[in-house]
Amino acid sequence: MTATRIYTYDSTLRDGEQCEGITLSLADKLAIVRRLDEFGIDYIEGGFPASNPKDVAFFREVAVMDLKHAQIAAFGSTCKKGVAAAEDPGLADLIACGAPVVTIVGKTWDAQVERALQTTLEENLRMIGESVAHLKAAGRHVVFDAEHYFDGFKANRDYALACVGAAVEAGADSVDLCETNGGALPFEVEQIVAATVAAFPSQAFGIHCHNDSGCAVANTLAAVRAGATQVQGTVNGIGERVGNTDLLTVIADLELKMGAECVGHRSLVQLTGVAQYVAELCNVSMPAHHPYTGSSAFAHKGGLHASAIARFPAAYEHVSPAAVGNTSRTVVSELAGKASLLAKARSLGFDLEAAGVDVQAVLDDIKAREAAGFTYEVADGSLGLLLMRHLRLYAPAFTLESFRVIVDDREDTGALAKDALSEATVKIHVGEGRFVATGESAGPVGALDAALRMAIVASYPQVEAMELIDYKVRLLDESQGTDAITRVTITATDGVDTWGTVGVSENVIEASWNALVDSLEYGLFRARVRAGK
Repeated sequence: MTATRIYTYDSTLRDGEQCEGITLSLADKLAIVRRLDEFGIDYIEGGFPASNPKDVAFFREVAVMDLKHAQIAAFGSTCKKGVAAAEDPGLADLIACGAPVVTIVGKTWDAQVERALQTTLEENLRMIGESVAHLKAAGRHVVFDAEHYFDGFKANRDYALACVGAAVEAGADSVDLCETNGGALPFEVEQIVAATVAAFPSQAFGIHCHNDSGCAVANTLAAVRAGATQVQGTVNGIGERVGNTDLLTVIADLELKMGAECVGHRSLVQLTGVAQYVAELCNVSMPAHHPYTGSSAFAHKGGLHASAIARFPAAYEHVSPAAVGNTSRTVVSELAGKASLLAKARSLGFDLEAAGVDVQAVLDDIKAREAAGFTYEVADGSLGLLLMRHLRLYAPAFTLESFRVIVDDREDTGALAKDALSEATVKIHVGEGRFVATGESAGPVGALDAALRMAIVASYPQVEAMELIDYKVRLLDESQGTDAITRVTITATDGVDTWGTVGVSENVIEASWNALVDSLEYGLFRARVRAGK
């Protein structure tokens, strides 16, 4: 590496929003800016001020934010062919938006210049140089994104270098080499970046990669090895097609593996929180298996692995989970050994050995249940209740007499789907009392949840703080059609703890009921623990 300080450039708000299914509101964008600034990102690309009213409003609003570290970048392109930079409306918009940093993209692949731009190679060089010079004269920090640089270099090395030279001579602060179609491999990226840096040894270079061949992070690290001092990417790697470089993974790799400074170790502990925060605002599930930040990044399922983790964490954890704000956890399944189960039980607050529990009997119980369709990998609540039964600590908060669900399919009101209303009636015993309640909702599970809560809230007011945040149904053998065993998993929270539960049955309503009951019972247990009862 040629530098220990590597600058970070986030393009989540523009490139990331090009990901299929992701749309960010103005409020979302401003919230992400605030979080990335607190995290320590150097440059945050806000969008293209000439493209839509939302981006125009963004630059107006972000200008009055009191940012502690980050600089805001506006994105655009070089002046149009045959148009002087001083007269180009797109460049005028970039200056007018007030962003201190301006990033402009320009062609560097000769075939793209002639076929896409339909202009001469000489005119493209003018467009690059004149645009950079015009923006520099306006007092902006200028990043030149060399589009399709690696394809261009392989096709016509001299012309690709000439494009870079035009930006360098015009005063570009950083020339960021773009691996635009995601097809290059790390050894190619390292060779081409090294050759380019050697041709312009006094110029700062950056790297912008896409993940079409699964190499975006590796390509970015290869570029840094070759002399790049600025890395572009998006949070969680979101972006068009299969995505961009995951900037958070790159930051962790650079700081923890390559000795570089990006955000600093004090900020690095925010890594997982930043990933989760942006995923939530993007309305997407945080990928469980994401490096460093996923919920499974430091999860251990195999019995031998879990046993070794207790003695020598570095054997299966390449970094400390705490360094990136994550946690190590043991997953209990039919693969688990005694060490895995004991570790998992301790994480839930149960010491099986001290209580003299037959650990093998618990394992056999879990394996028999998983053979029947249960899974406890994402169901800590149900697992906790199972352990309490073996510890003889379990006492049901309530018992069921009966429940009934009616789905009322109503007259079509002209909406996209017919209006349907589910009504559930539950009869519950709490101690010596009998309670009957009816709840309504758009779906049967929501109706059951509403009815059960109404039936027990007088006895257990803690349920008012509990809410279901996820509900999943899976057919375990789809070949059986409507007779298939159904597994339902529920995730719930009370604002302090979050837990999962599972139910299994041939009847999806019964499976849902069982998962729902476990969810409320475990939530009540956690509330008692916090209250010291």
